[in-house]
Amino acid sequence: MPMQVLINLIIGVLWMFLQDHWSVLTFFSGYLFGLLVLYILRRFLNTKFYPITLLAIIKLIIVFIYELFTSSVIVIRHVIRPRIKIQPGICTLETDLEGDLEVTLLALLLNLTPGSVVVEVSPDSKKFYIHAMDIPEANKSLSKSKERFEMAIKKVTRP
Repeated sequence: MPMQVLINLIIGVLWMFLQDHWSVLTFFSGYLFGLLVLYILRRFLNTKFYPITLLAIIKLIIVFIYELFTSSVIVIRHVIRPRIKIQPGICTLETDLEGDLEVTLLALLLNLTPGSVVVEVSPDSKKFYIHAMDIPEANKSLSKSKERFEMAIKKVTRP
């Protein structure tokens, strides 16, 4: 992917230099021409067409923002109550992600959502031990979040 971005930028700069006047608009038109060239040559490249990967990254960010917002609302609801009725504890989640990058990314995304902290990852990287603020409510929401994150991570990291 980085090589495709670099080639596209070089095509955009060359296009701009071959025009009579230099401007952002001529660079942008060259950049779009470079996208067309890379799209035509995509079967000769050994990686995915990079705009598809960029869209998958944007979708992952949107999924994270949604999960962060919903879990923050849950935490605020617990804090506002006059009597805090929570049952903290540790639960396990199994994953089918492979590789250190995918497992680490999932652990970080689960850590950043309020109310849950990944305490440990099993040696085979297939189980997460998560401390949750409220176990009965967290089991459902964590498994749902994990499925959404896994699907988005797979679209970003796998060809």
